[in-house]
Amino acid sequence: MKTPVESKKSAPTDSPHKDHFALFANSCSTYLGSRWAFAVAIGIIAVWAATGPLFHYSNTWQLIINTGTTIVTFLMVFLIQNTQNRDARAINLKLNELIESIKSARNEMIDIEHLSDKELDVLAHRYEAVHQQAIERGIVETRDASEK
Repeated sequence: MKTPVESKKSAPTDSPHKDHFALFANSCSTYLGSRWAFAVAIGIIAVWAATGPLFHYSNTWQLIINTGTTIVTFLMVFLIQNTQNRDARAINLKLNELIESIKSARNEMIDIEHLSDKELDVLAHRYEAVHQQAIERGIVETRDASEK
């Protein structure tokens, strides 16, 4: 049986079936989230605004920026969602690893993101009760006391 360290070493790091869309989404997210991309966007808007008098602020002039921003926004929604989904999955896997590595942790907490809202509410109420008991025992200060 492999130890966790051995199984991490043998885990494939470069799969022959790369997720090209994920690579593309990550690259776009990195570049389009930079200050330079923001500066370019401001520049485009400035050029568009400066050409307003030249085109007499026509409907076509307005349509150009409206169409452009709509297309960019539509496409960015998918890229951002893909990136956020992958990040959330990675965070959940890291938390699962921590839960698994702590002997006193309850392993049934692994993958609770797949529970229904009702099941999550039951867990939330259980931990609210634990928190209330800690307040009553003086282990934890109340939120009101810590704000003062």
